Amino acid sequence: MYDWNDLKSFLAVAETGSTLSAAQALRVSQTTVARRIAALEAATGLALFERRQAGYALTAAGTALLENAAAVRDAAERFGEAAGARSRDAGCTVGLTVMEIFAVTILPPILRDLRAAHPDIHIHLDTSDEPRDLAAGTADIAIRSSKQPAGAGLVGRRIADNPWTLYCSRDYADRHGIPHTRDELAAHPFIGGGGGVWEPYQAWLRQYGLESSVVMQYDSASGLLAGVRSGMGLTILPAFLADREPDLIRCIPPRIEDTTGLWLLTHERLRHVPRVRMVLDFLAAELTKLGRG
Repeated sequence: MYDWNDLKSFLAVAETGSTLSAAQALRVSQTTVARRIAALEAATGLALFERRQAGYALTAAGTALLENAAAVRDAAERFGEAAGARSRDAGCTVGLTVMEIFAVTILPPILRDLRAAHPDIHIHLDTSDEPRDLAAGTADIAIRSSKQPAGAGLVGRRIADNPWTLYCSRDYADRHGIPHTRDELAAHPFIGGGGGVWEPYQAWLRQYGLESSVVMQYDSASGLLAGVRSGMGLTILPAFLADREPDLIRCIPPRIEDTTGLWLLTHERLRHVPRVRMVLDFLAAELTKLGRG
């Protein structure tokens, strides 16, 4: 039998090309990764990598086994997701996935009131910017900002319009003015990044020749919010929350093509599960009130 941790190290080195990068990804020491690779090679009797000055390269044997190792990882992840879903079913826990920027702004008072109304329900909050697979049981409920949610078996409702547009802080506006036209934007610094929002944001900057105006880049949307609050420059944020930030000012109207919806979703097999239904109904009522406000 092969140690699953040895397989994880094998996959990480294969994907990153070095034991150092694999160690950083796995959050272990480089020595541990090298030791696990050696252990797996000893167990299989195969040389899986060529040790080169530039890094680790898969041998023919390593390449042949890579797909099988990835299948083991995928199966382990599915097992964990299924076990998590079963665990939530056994208790009264509801898994809620939402972008971090919403989790740290609009959600805390809503979850506080949810706890007061339903003290027996425990919320497990997943703040990944990557959409979770509700069909696989990774979470029970998702709050997503998108034009049209993608995923098998999803059911739910569009809570509100949620255009993404350009903001600056009031302090920044007092010091530098507010750009109201796209021709004025080139004179202002931009805060970039934002994790899952960076790809469309970068495309927007590229369209108007503003990529060189990015002076700081964050790896999360909540980082964008922190940066613009500090008065560092301009950034794109979701209007559903940014319009409620007293220190922020909207610079230009959103483009029609940048308008998304805020969606409250679950999987069709969960829509009538009492614990999920209670949380869905509560979130729908509170988020709808915010959307009207």
